[in-house]
Amino acid sequence: MKLHRPGVSVYTVPTDAPEADGTLSWESTTVVIAEVSAGDATGTGWTYGPPTVGDFLGGHLGPLVEGMSALDIPAAHDAMCRSVRDIGRPGIAACAISALDIALWDLKARLLELPLVRLLGARRERVPVYGSGGFTTYHETHLAAQLNGWVHGQQIPRVKMKIGEGWGQEVARDLHRVRAARHVIGEEADLYVDANGAYSRKQAVRVGHALAEYGVGWFEEPVPADDLSGLRLVRDALVSDVTAGGYGFDPPYFARMITAGAVDCLQVNATRCGGITGFLHAAALAEAHGLEVSAHGAPHAHAAVAATVPNLRHIEWFHDHVRVEDMIFDGALDPTGGTVHPVAGPGHGLTPRTQDVAEYRVG
Repeated sequence: MKLHRPGVSVYTVPTDAPEADGTLSWESTTVVIAEVSAGDATGTGWTYGPPTVGDFLGGHLGPLVEGMSALDIPAAHDAMCRSVRDIGRPGIAACAISALDIALWDLKARLLELPLVRLLGARRERVPVYGSGGFTTYHETHLAAQLNGWVHGQQIPRVKMKIGEGWGQEVARDLHRVRAARHVIGEEADLYVDANGAYSRKQAVRVGHALAEYGVGWFEEPVPADDLSGLRLVRDALVSDVTAGGYGFDPPYFARMITAGAVDCLQVNATRCGGITGFLHAAALAEAHGLEVSAHGAPHAHAAVAATVPNLRHIEWFHDHVRVEDMIFDGALDPTGGTVHPVAGPGHGLTPRTQDVAEYRVG
């Protein structure tokens, strides 16, 4: 059964409030959607990035996979990765490959009339999630409402917030917000922080020691993710888990991070690292080195594959992406109780409702 040329659409959705982390601010989120058909079935995949990802997907990858077998995803994945040798895989190319790979897996499952999690082979029926948001731009009452909604409203027992405001120039406010967050969620819930690489090495160590007072067990990107020696230094100095990897685009990136001893838990983002195929590769690398993996962003793109890997810790229920995926797709999952159940119809269970969001289409 041969693949038709994929269709591409791009949507930019304004945030529901100004958002920022330690090193970046934004007012909208752009999602690039790939739809690929064979026979009477269509598979859908997506990634987050600039509209140029859609241009590359439609102009470069689309003609490449057209006519290939819809069932032989490894062949299509290899062809896409090899085709970007002279362009460079990290960045736009990797995001486009990821969206199309997710669509190919969704298509194959639909052709076989199976849920994607069954096609891949489930290891668990439910997948743990953690609520993620707590942007540095949030007023304290906004932060409290969001955290309270996850922990006490939806009974999600683990949450993450942003720190490192202004490239690490507001440490006092960072710690004040963490203290306030702990007060809101109580002593039983797990509290995570993400600095998005805002701190210097020794600064991150000092902040990490202060965070221990509030029971913070997860310190994401305390220093820039490419500073593997810095991550290792911070990891060795702190009791909290040091994590990174969400910006990995290819297997060598994860191999370098793992062999450097830089993280306690490897983060993997299927919408960047090569889709479902790339996620499985990264999870296998991590398992071989005794590490767990955590899915970074795009929760609905991860639910099925996260249920299949033996070394999963959880997936990120990221506010921006949850909001966009709820708007654009039918079939969104419910995280109440702190887990999601990915078996929800054929494929990954999501179908685009593009007419409802036509006002946000930019490509």
